[in-house]
Amino acid sequence: QVQLVESGGGLVQAGDSLRLSCAASGRTFSSYTMGWFRQAPGKEREFVAAISRSIGNTRYADSVKGRFTISRDNAKNTVSLQMNNLKPEDTATYSCAAGPSFISSTYPRSWDYWGQGTQVTVSS
Repeated sequence: QVQLVESGGGLVQAGDSLRLSCAASGRTFSSYTMGWFRQAPGKEREFVAAISRSIGNTRYADSVKGRFTISRDNAKNTVSLQMNNLKPEDTATYSCAAGPSFISSTYPRSWDYWGQGTQVTVSS
């Protein structure tokens, strides 16, 4: 069992930066692929970024590539999402996820554990 708690959301203006963090419980954090998804009102959950278990391979949605950076600290059981040059279309609830597969990480169904989410609002 893994419990995930996100933090760092807030209200910012377009062009600003935010850093989201996700703290994970459990001693097996390093065995999970970690990721971030987001969901805007009235829209489906959308893949944002993922990072593999140990080597740290990363993948990003095209919409955030070059602006967002995912990282993890296995010693601290945390995963972060640095978001730069935020746009109004980035407004959503961002959720952290843990799962077994980096290959299928863009699919919400491939993830085992989810956090409650943190709200990010970007004003124009």
